[in-house]
Amino acid sequence: MKISLEFRDRYSYALKKALVIMKLTTLLLLACFLQVSAAVKGQATITLKLKKAEISQVLSSIEQQGNYRFLYNNALTEIRKKVNVDVTNSGLDAVMSTLFAGTSLRYKLVENNLVVIMSQEIKITGKVTSKKDGSPIPGATITIKGTAKGTVSGPDGSYTITAPDNATLVASFIGFTSQEVPVSNRQQLDIVLEESVSQMQQVVVVGYGVQRKVDITGSISQVKGDEINKQPVTNAMSGLQGKVAGVQIVNDGKPGGVPTIKIRGTGTVYGSPSPLYVVDGVWYDDISFLNPGDIENMSILKDASSEAIYGMRAANGVVLITTKKGRAGKTSVNYTGYVGMQRATNKVKMANGNEYATIINELSTINGNSLRLDPNAYGAGTDWFKQEMRNAFTTNHQLSINGGTEKSSYNFSLSYMKQDGLIKTNDFSRITARLQNDFQVFEPLKIGYSVTAAAYNSNDIPDAYFLQLYTSAPIVPVFNPDGSYGDPDKLNLGTGAGKNPQASLDFYDQTTKRRMITGNVYADLRFAKHFVFHSSVGGEYGDSIIRNYTPQYWATTNQFNKVSKLTRTTASRQNWIVENTLTYDNKFGDHNLKVLLGQAAQQRRFYKLIASADNVPNNNEGTKYLRLGNTDGRSVTDEGELINIASYFGRVNYAYKDKYLLTASIRADGASQFSPGDQWGYFPSVGLGWVLSEEPFIKNTGIFDNLKLRGSWGQVGNASVPPSLSIQRINQLPYLTAIFGGGVYTGASVTSLVPPALFWEKSEGIDAAIEASVLKNRLYVEAGFYNKKTLSAIFDVPILMSLGTQDSKMTANQATFRNQGWEFAANWKDQTESGFGYSIGGNFSINNNKVLEVSNTDYPIYGGGDASTSGGLLTRTIVGQPIGQYFGYQVDGVFQNAAEVAASAQKSAKPGDFRYRDINNDGIIDGKDRVPIGNPNPKYTYGINTSFNYKNFDLAVEFQGVAGIDVYNANIALRYGNENFTKEFFDNRWHGEGTSNTYPSANVGGGQNYLPNTFFVESGSYFRIRNIQLGYTMAKAIANRWGMQNLRFFASAQNAFNFFRYRGFSPEIGGIPTSQGIDKSVYPLYATYNFGVNVTF
Repeated sequence: MKISLEFRDRYSYALKKALVIMKLTTLLLLACFLQVSAAVKGQATITLKLKKAEISQVLSSIEQQGNYRFLYNNALTEIRKKVNVDVTNSGLDAVMSTLFAGTSLRYKLVENNLVVIMSQEIKITGKVTSKKDGSPIPGATITIKGTAKGTVSGPDGSYTITAPDNATLVASFIGFTSQEVPVSNRQQLDIVLEESVSQMQQVVVVGYGVQRKVDITGSISQVKGDEINKQPVTNAMSGLQGKVAGVQIVNDGKPGGVPTIKIRGTGTVYGSPSPLYVVDGVWYDDISFLNPGDIENMSILKDASSEAIYGMRAANGVVLITTKKGRAGKTSVNYTGYVGMQRATNKVKMANGNEYATIINELSTINGNSLRLDPNAYGAGTDWFKQEMRNAFTTNHQLSINGGTEKSSYNFSLSYMKQDGLIKTNDFSRITARLQNDFQVFEPLKIGYSVTAAAYNSNDIPDAYFLQLYTSAPIVPVFNPDGSYGDPDKLNLGTGAGKNPQASLDFYDQTTKRRMITGNVYADLRFAKHFVFHSSVGGEYGDSIIRNYTPQYWATTNQFNKVSKLTRTTASRQNWIVENTLTYDNKFGDHNLKVLLGQAAQQRRFYKLIASADNVPNNNEGTKYLRLGNTDGRSVTDEGELINIASYFGRVNYAYKDKYLLTASIRADGASQFSPGDQWGYFPSVGLGWVLSEEPFIKNTGIFDNLKLRGSWGQVGNASVPPSLSIQRINQLPYLTAIFGGGVYTGASVTSLVPPALFWEKSEGIDAAIEASVLKNRLYVEAGFYNKKTLSAIFDVPILMSLGTQDSKMTANQATFRNQGWEFAANWKDQTESGFGYSIGGNFSINNNKVLEVSNTDYPIYGGGDASTSGGLLTRTIVGQPIGQYFGYQVDGVFQNAAEVAASAQKSAKPGDFRYRDINNDGIIDGKDRVPIGNPNPKYTYGINTSFNYKNFDLAVEFQGVAGIDVYNANIALRYGNENFTKEFFDNRWHGEGTSNTYPSANVGGGQNYLPNTFFVESGSYFRIRNIQLGYTMAKAIANRWGMQNLRFFASAQNAFNFFRYRGFSPEIGGIPTSQGIDKSVYPLYATYNFGVNVTF
C-alpha cells in the first residue's frame, strides 16, 4: 500500500505538470497563429486612384475594398483636407504616409484590422509682446495657419491654444506685422511682434465686415479706443474732435451734454444732422449710454460708397463702433479712475455796480427818463457770474474683468461718472454696466451676446439761465440784510432787470432720470470652407422721466408763483433689429472675391406723455404727485410714432492681383413713414481702386511703400421724418356750423397741408483720393476731394393761408444743396535707436456749403428769430447761399449827432444809434436793405495730434480748431430795458460825440439797434490745445511686487488753452441747421484738469 501510494502520488504530479505544459504550449501556438494572421491581413495591399477627394472619402474607399475599417472623430478639421491619391498594390503604411503628409494626423492598427486615426495635438501657452519695448499686446489674434481655429491674447498678452505639433501659428494685431511661428512640438511659445507703421496694411472695420485699408475704395477713417480714452470725455464722440478730417464736432458744455456731429458739412436741415451709430451691429441715434472705456475702435464712414450699405440712415455719415470683447487667458482685472476740476474756458466780465449806474443814467438822459443813480453808492456790486458759477468737480471710475478659454470668453465692465455743472445746483451722473460673452460651440459655430444697462440722473437749471446772468443788474444784492432776496423792482429799475438769479435757481426744481438697456445676440456659422452665415437680433429699451416742480413762493416783485405746479414728462423708446447675412470669401489664383448678401427688419417705437397739475403740496417728496393736485388744474397730452422698416442689401468686393480693386453695393429699404407708393428707396454705390505700388514701374523706383488711387460714387438716404407728416389732419370747429337739408353740421378746416408725395431725401456723392506711404512706412499721406449733393431735401416752406389750412407752412421735398470740399491727412511715426518713440499727425478739411435749388424761390426759408433779434428772423436759406446764413443789416458806424440823423434814411434814430447802410438807395431803411451778414458753417476744420514715449514716460498733446465761421452773439443783443452790459461794451460804448464809431450807446434796446446786424456777428474761429496728457508707467518689477501686472499714473488738461476773439464764453456754438451758431444762453464750454491711475491685476 505504501509503495502503491507513492507511485500514485508521483504519477499524479507528473501528469499535472504535463497538462500545464500542454496548455501553455497551446496558448503560445495560438498567439503565434493570431499574430501571423494579423500580420498577413495588415499587409493586405491597396489599389486606389482619386483626385481632390477629402481624406474621409479616401478612407471610405479603402473600407469598401474590405480589408480595413477606420475609426476617427468627424470634428477633426484635417480629415476634410482634399488630397490626390494614386496607389497600386501599396501597403497600409505607404498609403497612410501619403495620405497624412502635411497634417497632424496619425494612425494605429489594432485588432481585427481596425485602424484608429487621431490628431497629434498639444496644448500651447505663451505671451505676445512688442519688439519695441517688450510690453504685452492684449487682443492679438493667434490662429492655426490654414484653419479658422484661433484665440485672442489676454490683457497681459498671454494666450492658450491647442494645435497639432507640426502646425504653424499666425499672430497678428492692428499696427503690427503679422508673424508666423512653427510649433515644432513646443508647448511654451512666446511670440514677438514688430510694430508696423503702414496704415494701409491695417485691418479696418467696414459695414458688415472688415477689410484691409489697402483694399478699401471708399473714405473710411479709424480711431482706436485708446486714443479716445486719453481724454476725460463723457461722450465718446467728443473724443473724436480734431482727429478725423471732415468731421466737425461741436461740444455742449452742459453736464452730460451731447455733442453735435457733422460729417462733411450739413447733410440735412430737417431733423438731426448727426450720423447713424452702429454699435456691434445694432443701430442707434445716440450713444450717450456707452462708456467710452468700453470702445475697442471706431470707424467713420464718410463717402457714399462706404455708407450705401446702410442705405436709408446714412445721409449724415455712419459711425461704426466695436466694443471690447473677452479674450482667452487667465482672468484679468483692470481699473481706471480719475478725479478732476472743471472751469469755464473763458471769463466774461460784466460792468460792475458803479459802471452800471453810469449806464442807467445815460439811458435816462437819452430816453428822457427821471431815474438817476449815484454811481459812487454801489461800488463793485454783485458779480452774478461769480456768484452763481463755480469750479466744478468731476470723477470717473471704470472697472473691467476679462478672461476665458479657447471655447468661451467674457468681458464685464462697470463704470460710474459724475460731473458737476458750472452752475452750483447743476450736475449729471451716469452708471453703466456691460456684459459680453462669446462661445465656440464647435469649430464651425460661434455664438455670443452682449448687454448694456445704463442709468442717468441730472439736476437741471432754468432755461436761458446764462442769459439771465448776462442781463441782471449788479446793483441788486443777492440777499438783503433781513435775509430776503434782493429785488430789482424796489430800485425802480423797470423792464429788463426784474429778476434775481439766485431766486430763480432756488425755486427751480427739475430732475431728469433716464434708464436704458440694450443688447444683441448673434451666431456665426462657417460651412463649405468659403461661406459664413451670420444672424443677429438686437434692440434697445429706454425710458425717461422729467419732473418739474414749481412751488408756491414769493421772492421778488416779479418773481413769484401763486399756485404750485407739477409737470411730469415720461417718454419711452423701443427699437429692435434683426439682420441675416451670408458671406462668400475666396481667393483663387490672382483673384480675391468676397460677396455679401443680407436681409434686415427693424421697428422703431416712441411714445411721450406730458401731464401736469396745479396746487400740488410741497411739504416733502412724498406729496409731489399729480393726483394730489386740483382736479380742474390737470392737463394731459401725448405723442408718439411707430416706424417699420424692411431691407435687402448686397455687396461685392473684388481684387485682381491685389492692385485692381472693385467694390459695388446696393441696398433697398422700405419705410412705413413715407407716402404710399414712395416707401421704398434704392441706394446703389460703386468704388474703384488702383494700387499703383504693385505696378512694376512704381515698385521698381523704391520710393513708395504703398501708393493707391481710389474713387467712388453712391447714393444714400435720410429717413428722419415722423410718420405724422404723411397724414392729412382735419380739425373740427364747433363754433362754425352749417345747415344742410334740415341738419346742422359742424365745420372743419385742414390743420396742415400734406404734399401729394413725401419721399426719400437722398444724398448723392462722388469721392476721389490718393493714399501713400513712404520712407519705410514711417510717413502716411492722404488727400481727397468730395462732392456731396442732398437731393429732394425736406424743408418747411411758407404757403398761402388761402389754400385753406391753419398752418402757414408745408413740409415737403423742396430743395437741393451741396457740400463740396477737400480733405488732407498725414502721419509720421518713428522710433530712435535710444528707444524714443514719437508720432505726429495732422488733418485739414475745406468745406463749402451751398443751396443749389429751392422749389419756390419766392419764399426763402427763414429761422433763428426771437426777442434777441427784435422778433426779426435772423437766418435765411436761399439759392446760391449756404444753409442758415445770417441775414440782416450792415452797420455803417454810429450816429454822432442830430445833424447826421437828419441827413440819413433813419429819421427816428438818435445820436449813439447804429447807422445802417441803405443797400437799395431808396432813402428808407427797411427789410429790403437786409443782406447776408455771416456764415455759421465752418469753411476750415483741422487737428494736430502728437504722442511721445521714452522708457516709462508717455506724453500726448493734441491741437484742434476751426476757421472761416461766424457766430451771432445774441447775449449782448438782447437789450430792451435796463439790462447790464459787458465790461468790454462799457469801456468802448458811445457816450458822446466822437467817443466811438463802432459801439453804440447804452440805448441798444432802443429804436432799431438790436435788429439783426453785423455788430453782433463775430468770428467763430478758434484754436485750442485740445488735450495734454502725461503718463508714467511703474517698472514691472515693482508693479509685480505689489501684486499688479501694470500700474500707470497720469495727469491731463483738456481745453486748457484757447485762442479766439469772440466776446462770449466760447465760440463753439451748436444749433439746428437753420438756427446754428446763435449764442443765446448757451452753456459755456469747460476746461478740465484731471489726475488718475490705471492698474491691472
